[in-house]
Amino acid sequence: MNIKERVMKRIAGYILLIFFCGSASPRIFAQAPNQQGFEIMKNLDIYSNLIKELNQDYVDEINPGELTETGIEAMLESLDPYTNFIPESQVEDYKFITTGQYGGIGSLIHQQGDYIVISEPYQGSPSDKAGLKAGDRILEVNGKQAKGKSYDDVSSILKGQAGTTVNVVIQRGNESKPFEKSITRENIKIDNIPYSGMVDQNTGYIKLTGFTQNAAKELKQAYLKLKEGNDLKGIIIDLRGNGGGLLNEAVDIANIFVERGQEIVSTKGKMADKNRSHLTMSPPVDLGIPVVVLVDRSSASASEILAGSLQDLDRAVIIGQRTFGKGLVQNVVPLSYNAQMKITVAKYYIPSGRCIQAIDYEHKKKDGSFGKIPDSLIRAFKTKNGRTVYDGGGINPDVVTKAKQFSNLALALYSKYYVFDYATKFVLEHPSIPPADVFEINDSIYNSFIEFIKGKDYSYKTKSERALEELKTVALKENYFDAVKLEYDHLKSRMETDKQEDLKKYSDQVKELLKIEIITRYYYQKGKVLAALKNDTEIADAIATLKDTEKYAGILSGKYVQPKPEIPVKNEDDEDNPVE
Repeated sequence: MNIKERVMKRIAGYILLIFFCGSASPRIFAQAPNQQGFEIMKNLDIYSNLIKELNQDYVDEINPGELTETGIEAMLESLDPYTNFIPESQVEDYKFITTGQYGGIGSLIHQQGDYIVISEPYQGSPSDKAGLKAGDRILEVNGKQAKGKSYDDVSSILKGQAGTTVNVVIQRGNESKPFEKSITRENIKIDNIPYSGMVDQNTGYIKLTGFTQNAAKELKQAYLKLKEGNDLKGIIIDLRGNGGGLLNEAVDIANIFVERGQEIVSTKGKMADKNRSHLTMSPPVDLGIPVVVLVDRSSASASEILAGSLQDLDRAVIIGQRTFGKGLVQNVVPLSYNAQMKITVAKYYIPSGRCIQAIDYEHKKKDGSFGKIPDSLIRAFKTKNGRTVYDGGGINPDVVTKAKQFSNLALALYSKYYVFDYATKFVLEHPSIPPADVFEINDSIYNSFIEFIKGKDYSYKTKSERALEELKTVALKENYFDAVKLEYDHLKSRMETDKQEDLKKYSDQVKELLKIEIITRYYYQKGKVLAALKNDTEIADAIATLKDTEKYAGILSGKYVQPKPEIPVKNEDDEDNPVE
């Protein structure tokens, strides 16, 4: 986007800043102070005249709908990332986020070059029953060519009302002839719990990936099933990678382990009707079972309500890394012509009284960015047992672990789809594999993968190489490069040679990515989670904490003091290891 386009977008946003909020609800005029009411009317008049003049005099034909939507998006960008305009065409997508349901064929897809490719058919979905497989390229959808189309273009056609059909033409692997499938769409429901089971004789495990409708009901059922026929002495709830969802589901899940009538979260906003206290409403299922909750930097929103409330009430030990820090509450309000707006209306506060919002969207920096809550404003709070906890951004775990990081090599092989493509090839050559908790990538498979990527571009730059390039740039500017060119070329050559050894050095990481990708092809999401558990050090930490009853009790009583949290900052190594 050039400077002119950016300026026009910003101007459009400012013009629309009040117009659309005002037109959405007349009550805004009644509630606004006189001066603000005048500003609303003034800007409505400015916008009305501006759009008329553009339509009449602009040299080219304009699209008022597109221009208006650009302005809306620019306006909302100046607030926070969670206040969004939802045009009528995207309402169904938003419904999926909150309910976990949509009408479609039930498959993840991704864009790979000119093609849209099936990433993973959901088990038992229409695409799965039609025989579609991960790696299949979509050539046509309903008679229209899909090659060269965007992800959004193809996704919108694949989705639709349950009971209707969609015809797709598929190219599989190196098969010479494409084939056509007619697939009847269904209501697709994504489970909040892809896997639950026993991780040892006495410890149960539940992986929770979302907080859509019925998440609490699903978790309660999974927990009760684990208690049946097992000597259950502790439970692990895994919220890693869980970006949140419905607030009430987080409250109801906490209620499984917390007595009725306990406040789990309260919300406080500008309008009095947004100030609410959310209490547990049902009899608890188990007040005594020891609980460990696993979190990471991607655990956000409802995940933080659940983890934070159980921490504040001293009902669970939290293990992992500091969570994301989203303490803002959104409501969806209807707009004209079936459009909607998701708007931040309040902040939420967990039982100790702390707000875990990490980024201060209220105060914008001079460069237009927003900063995190500064160290000087971090406050201490007390849990039910008197332990000290802090606000200022996310939930700081009771037991902090180091996030798992992958090398540049592993990231390059994964992001360029070589791991994905090899798994596609592997599945076509192997009708079956051992169970998910048994299958491993042996040397024979790994050597086959190395052969597969020979001649393919999986180049990447290490931190050392970037530093060397920077040195060259500075040396050239200062006219020193000719004097060090020989040493520079030698170092560069050595680094490139050493990179060839990375396939051996990081073989364990690459094997893990291959294993999980291949297992998912045969055993779907359940197998993926089960495979990942095998070498999961945080699961081992959780089991050890639950078994060490003295340590578990000591953490909840305050004997083991939680360190004052560090505000998350960009780590120097983050560029080299951006994926956790």
